[in-house]
Amino acid sequence: MQLIKNNSMTWRYFKQGLFFTCVRASALVITLALGGIIFYILYNGLSVINWDFITKPPTDAMTKGGIMPAILGTIYLTLGAIAIGLPLGIASAIYLTEYAKEGRVVRFIKVGINCLAGVPSVVFGLFGLGFFVIFLKFGSSILAGSLTLGFLILPTIIGASEEALKSVPQTFREASLSLGVSKWQTIFRIVLPNALPGILTGSILGIGRAAGETAPIMFTAAAFFTAKLPSSMFDEVMALPYHIYVLATAGTNIEATRPIQYGTVLVLVAVVLGIDLIAIVIRGYMRKNKRW
Repeated sequence: MQLIKNNSMTWRYFKQGLFFTCVRASALVITLALGGIIFYILYNGLSVINWDFITKPPTDAMTKGGIMPAILGTIYLTLGAIAIGLPLGIASAIYLTEYAKEGRVVRFIKVGINCLAGVPSVVFGLFGLGFFVIFLKFGSSILAGSLTLGFLILPTIIGASEEALKSVPQTFREASLSLGVSKWQTIFRIVLPNALPGILTGSILGIGRAAGETAPIMFTAAAFFTAKLPSSMFDEVMALPYHIYVLATAGTNIEATRPIQYGTVLVLVAVVLGIDLIAIVIRGYMRKNKRW
């Protein structure tokens, strides 16, 4: 009997060790793949990175010069997408978590949100083209592109916000309501501040997707080439993802611009990481000042 028990324990420890080995191996493969991609981009793109490349517009049919208009265009579109998607996403999550009663309607809405998260980005681009550019007559502009990207990241923000709001203990709500505080004040002053770190986690994922998408802005905001900076929300802009696409597929001399392509990719990665880093710092500050 003791032998059978020992064999069972040995088999259990073996399965546990095998599982942890597989998990560590998977993490190692992902880390090596990411490191390899970053090293490859750095190796091919670092040689063109200089002050002129960052601060000047393209010249000579985009075979020389810099990418400053594309950098600013990407920042404008990303910040615009967050400014549109974050309030709508948080408001939707508050309604679904705090106000809506479980039923067919709520289940239908949640299924719709999950389906929306799996819609290809090119479909969002065609929607933005048909609705914002043509129907609302915004034209190819920062506003149309930001709205399209805002709707693109909306499912991610809603999902993360819902989970963050649900993680706040129910006793917080009950204690606040028992003191005579209204439901909205409870949400605004108690629930939302404690859920913000989790909400920002979803926002970080949304930032990365918004900054790196090509198809949505191709139809709604991105210009093939423009040396001037936008003066209003209704101007079209260059953007790093679309600029990379143009250089790699439709440039006048693709091989000659290869270093510029890699340099632009490197700058795009740096811009995304920079915006993400700002959000991470804000999230860390909020977590330190969390009330529970």
